[in-house]
Amino acid sequence: MIKKVNQSVLFQGNKRKENYFEGWYYKQVTADQKTSLSFIPAISLNKEDAHSFIQYILVEKEDTNTPITHTGYLRYSTQSFQYQHHPFKIQIGESIFTKTGVTIDLMDEQFRFKGSIDFGPLQPIKTTIFQPNIMGIFGYIPKMECYHGVISMQHPLEGFMRINEKKIDFTGGMGYIEKDWGTSFPKHYIWLQSNHFQDPSKSLFFSIAHIPFHFTEFEGFICNFVLDDKEYRFATYNRSQCVIEEVTDTYVNIRLENKYALLNIHAEILDQGKLIAPVNGTMTKAIKEGISGILKVQFKDKETGKIYEDAGENAGVEIVDYAG
Repeated sequence: MIKKVNQSVLFQGNKRKENYFEGWYYKQVTADQKTSLSFIPAISLNKEDAHSFIQYILVEKEDTNTPITHTGYLRYSTQSFQYQHHPFKIQIGESIFTKTGVTIDLMDEQFRFKGSIDFGPLQPIKTTIFQPNIMGIFGYIPKMECYHGVISMQHPLEGFMRINEKKIDFTGGMGYIEKDWGTSFPKHYIWLQSNHFQDPSKSLFFSIAHIPFHFTEFEGFICNFVLDDKEYRFATYNRSQCVIEEVTDTYVNIRLENKYALLNIHAEILDQGKLIAPVNGTMTKAIKEGISGILKVQFKDKETGKIYEDAGENAGVEIVDYAG
């Protein structure tokens, strides 16, 4: 169990579980940032409608740079979900997902995706025995509603994906990998991610969510900000502070602070598509996600006094049942 906790990418569950889901999130953006493509291979285990699936999010930017978002949900049997731990591999139907790349072959009424994208060296988060994954000490606690893992903050891409009749070159682009597992997505949450800042050394992941915890509940948050290969972690478990200063259905302003650093984030949704999220292991909740948003950050390193400002594009932004 501890070995799995320290390796979030591995399949944390088993096919005998009930009211359980587990899914991986692979995001790829081309070098010219005109095409963003995310795949979510996953399994949903329950008595009513057990199945595996692959969701996709495709964002295409026209000459006007206006993003257009397409999403889809392809169902497969639970038997179609195959996995191995060493080396890590998930296969659903003819599509394969690993730590070194993806090979995709799937089709629905909108799109045919076929191709392979290889990954360069991943950028994993820093871990310790007390922080085995992005959830910190909470990663060890059993029966949490939803667990989260960040596999790679950023990594280079090489390869092609044929989307219908168009061959898209992802060589020189940038990727990101994370995952979720448990029984349900939180009833409300905010999720942000970008590794397309003007300074290529920067990458950011943020999440705040309602967390039921045994006989109580609280708002838990995690933020990982990487700058020049140095990682700044803001989280509930390391006594950081998080204030949601303003939130609507389309943007949010966030202030994060601890004794080492101060980070202000403005996140804005430009376009969205529909995804399906789990409730008690069943895929029944419709949510909206965009991967063409903007993140504006103002950061201060309290130890050096240095101040940085930057803007991240092709940002994943979800604001789910959070705005009042």
